[in-house]
Amino acid sequence: MIYKFNSLTQASITSLLCGSALSVGANAAANEAPKKNDVPAKHFDLSHWNITLPVDLNKDGKVDSIPVKKIKKFSHPDFFYLDDEGRMVFVAPNRGAKTKNTSNTRSELRYMLRGKNTKIKTHDAKNNFAVLARKDSDKFGSIGGRMDATLRVDHVALNAGHPDKKAAYSAVIGQIHAVKYKSTKSGFGYGNEPLKIYYKKWPDHETGSVFWTYERNLAKDDPNRTDIAYPVWGNTWENSDKPGAAGVALGEDFSYTVNVHQNTMYLTFESPTKDTVKYAINLANNIDANGNIDPLDNKYSYGGDSLYFKAGVYNQCSTKDEPGMWYVACSGTGDWAQDKANGDYAQTSFSELTVGPSTAP
Repeated sequence: MIYKFNSLTQASITSLLCGSALSVGANAAANEAPKKNDVPAKHFDLSHWNITLPVDLNKDGKVDSIPVKKIKKFSHPDFFYLDDEGRMVFVAPNRGAKTKNTSNTRSELRYMLRGKNTKIKTHDAKNNFAVLARKDSDKFGSIGGRMDATLRVDHVALNAGHPDKKAAYSAVIGQIHAVKYKSTKSGFGYGNEPLKIYYKKWPDHETGSVFWTYERNLAKDDPNRTDIAYPVWGNTWENSDKPGAAGVALGEDFSYTVNVHQNTMYLTFESPTKDTVKYAINLANNIDANGNIDPLDNKYSYGGDSLYFKAGVYNQCSTKDEPGMWYVACSGTGDWAQDKANGDYAQTSFSELTVGPSTAP
């Protein structure tokens, strides 16, 4: 077993974090008005991010991923760019290039603790973070970490063949993902997600809902492996009632903070027009965010995993039509002009995105 509580002191934690590649501070040139042809990295600190896009520009049969060393000068006119207000825009059509093991497209950043140092492999411990309870957590790029974002959702896909499925009309706008190990004999390494932050809006609703999910850290073929949804503003994904004034409209700004400190993930959601919502869940045991023991979850949650942050837009409107909640049979041709005109895409715009060391609650 690779999990057990270790004895790192708070002083050693602070030392480790201060020496890590976690970037701290405001977005680069955040207060400067954007100029024509400015790329996102001109106004945001992307010095430790790469991005996956829903395209295959080099025709190698794989989805394109722009590495840290190239993102400084990169933008895409349709799927990753700055708008006139200096916001960083992410767009994902329903049909496009996809990463392995998913039926959904994304325009999404992945945090790389290694920065430009590609001698450190993507899945190496030094490029990812762990919770304190992991016995070898001192070998990781950091223990925990914090991601802050302010954004608005501009659009979610409109045309779903199976509108009753949970994933319909939704997009993921922030994540913590676990690395998939070659062997899962330790009880970890399934590549699951302890956090996905969602926005979902039915086409005939004036507002949408913000909620987050925790995925039980179990094997893919385990019937108990599922995403448990917690409401923020409005409803969760199975509720088709109109959220009304409790929901969030398209184009309305809100913020989230994901703060993994020692073993606990602290979530804070803020809006200029709504009450602040907070959650806390320990990622080293099977007590859920409501304080109840979940006997169906991994006993140690994600206590033996290797973790990383993601942000942008991960479109949940799959064009695939098969049994299962994720296969929504959404419309999409692969022709961007036509798909945009038909509303077959998801889009977010970020005005803030920073990552740094965790903070004590």
